[in-house]
Amino acid sequence: MKEIIEEIDIVVEEEKDSNELLEIKNLSVQFDTDSGVVSAVNNLSLKIGKGETLGFVGETGAGKTTTALSIMKLIESPPGKLVSGEIFLDGENLFKIKEKDMFNIRGNKVSMIFQDPMTSLNPLMTVGDQIKEAIEIHQKLSREEIEEKTEEMLNLVGIRKERVNDYPHQFSGGMKQRVVIAMALACNPELIIADEPTTALDVTIQAQVLELMKELKDKYNTSMILITHDLGVVAETCDKVAVIYAGTIIENANVKDLYTKPLHPYTLGLFNSIPSLDEDVSRLMVIPGNPPDPSNLPKGCKFHPRCTKKLKICETEFPKNVEVSPGHFVCCHLFDEEVQEEDK
Repeated sequence: MKEIIEEIDIVVEEEKDSNELLEIKNLSVQFDTDSGVVSAVNNLSLKIGKGETLGFVGETGAGKTTTALSIMKLIESPPGKLVSGEIFLDGENLFKIKEKDMFNIRGNKVSMIFQDPMTSLNPLMTVGDQIKEAIEIHQKLSREEIEEKTEEMLNLVGIRKERVNDYPHQFSGGMKQRVVIAMALACNPELIIADEPTTALDVTIQAQVLELMKELKDKYNTSMILITHDLGVVAETCDKVAVIYAGTIIENANVKDLYTKPLHPYTLGLFNSIPSLDEDVSRLMVIPGNPPDPSNLPKGCKFHPRCTKKLKICETEFPKNVEVSPGHFVCCHLFDEEVQEEDK
């Protein structure tokens, strides 16, 4: 954990513009499957300001990608359905917008970078044509301007304009991901959702792609949600971090606060499972048990079956989201003063 904290080379800068770009309120999403109803997202609330980067951390199946697809209004129905909640982008409720209008918002105001560049690109189209298509759909430009903008975007992500007529199979994995980033940024969106954008890449290329995304985000003052399993990536890239478990955000703070003062037992478990260069141990600490079945979630706190610090109330009542310090929220009965008073 010490190594990760040392990676945070930006000791939280002055507060950025407090204007909110995105606000998710009590979002719940379910999927009807043959084995029952799967509760993928449960009363999830989240905010991100203009120009901020939020790290979205959690295990596989925790609801990260479902939340991202909900923002884009790309949940397939059936089997998926929005049970409750609202999502506001620039103060506009996305769930009240007609699909034809949402079509203009996707790519123009919010873009998504998917985790596998191999499947994100059309193998039958040149990379230039795919970037042009994104520009043509959302911006009213002349043919010459579109050509110029396409070459500009390729240049921005470090690809020579001479390769504009090459096909995806002629690029390496890292170069394909650069093309996908160019497509996402082509219309200068206010928000980029990056769903584990470096999963399919080797470590060296991962670092290059993340540094590129960081530079471009700063250049265009774009907000970003970075979905990842890697706490080191979050430390280097993000301003804030939200930890999600069983479809609910259980801790949310700026990067420095969460990395130096993790509070929720699950967050502590994540940090304790990271190898340390300073300590010689034969086994890493692990979080006991397994993630819950989303089609049969436990009552009360969803983490209580695995928690070594649980109280009796954890088995029956879902905890409140408590602000422990300015901007540091944790969803845990251990930090609820009312519960602690009753437990005495």
